[in-house]
Parts: sequence; structure tokens; C-alpha cells
Amino acid sequence: MRHIAIAAFCTAIVFLAACATSPDSSTPAPVDTGKPPAGTVQTQPVKPVDVTPGKPGAAAAGNPLKDPKNILSQRSVFYALDKYDVTQEYRALVEAHAKYLRENPSARMLIQGNTDERGSREYNVGLGQRRSDGVKRMMTLLGARDNQIESVSLGEEKPQDPGHDEAAWSKNRRSDILYSGEY
Repeated sequence: MRHIAIAAFCTAIVFLAACATSPDSSTPAPVDTGKPPAGTVQTQPVKPVDVTPGKPGAAAAGNPLKDPKNILSQRSVFYALDKYDVTQEYRALVEAHAKYLRENPSARMLIQGNTDERGSREYNVGLGQRRSDGVKRMMTLLGARDNQIESVSLGEEKPQDPGHDEAAWSKNRRSDILYSGEY
């Protein structure tokens, strides 16, 4: 089973790397300083957690999805400007949610792709869809069933921060993970 999970993870990495786009030459590429953009929510490196109900690591008294100490309580994947690939920082989060779906076949999820306010409405809807589809694709490669996950784009319509600066925009470039009953 471990070999299958490793093979699925490697396949997901190769697939996501193949999906990478080259930067648009009409707009300057953001400078990568090695630090997240100002205002980006900082997270500690995420350690994989056993989320099997009833096993150590699962929320003892209830739902691991609502346990703030469990990785499954984290529900957003953030992106750089005009990007839709899941970065290393968020792969463990996506893997944990995929594992939860594998182990809970009746669970259903909605992934909402979001953008900041810059760009045309059509561009933002398309980018939001690529973001949600990328998370869904990674989860299905890791063993979640396609019919458990719906991916949609909200474009710029559901900002997490209503501001009009980089700090706000970095919070709005995200995919949100919602489980059935939460949407």
C-alpha cells in the first residue's frame, strides 16, 4: 500500500510539473525573494497525520475535519500571482484531504478556486477554475474518487480580504476546500 501511495505521489508531481506554464512576456514576472508575498498567511511545515477514524492521530472525541490540531482543519491552498500549481508548501495538506476522501467513500468535497481582483472577469474565472481543477486532479491522482470532488471557480467574487494591495491580494489567490454540509 505504501508503494502505491509513493507511486501516486510521484505521478502527481510529474503531472503537475508538466502542467506548468511559461510566464507571460507581456507582464513582468514577480520577483521570487524566497519569502512569501507580504500578507501571506504563514504556516509551519505540515506533517502528515493519520486521519483514519478511530486510530491515533484522529480526533478522539469527534470529527478530524473540525479538530484545530489536525491538518484537515486547514482548508486553503494559496498561490503566487497568475499561478495555479500546488506548491510544496501545500502538498501535505492536499495529500491529507485526499487520504480522508479515500478512507471515507461517502465524503463529498467542493473546491472553490479564487483570484484577486486584478485581471478581467473572464481571465479570473478561468484562472480560478484552473486552480480548483489542479487541486482536484492532485487528489484524484492520490486515490480520491472523481465523483467525490466538485471543482468550481468563483473568480474574484469571494475575496478573503477586501483590500486593494498586495497583502490583500495574496490572501485572495487561493483554493478553498469545503466538505458536504459546509456549503
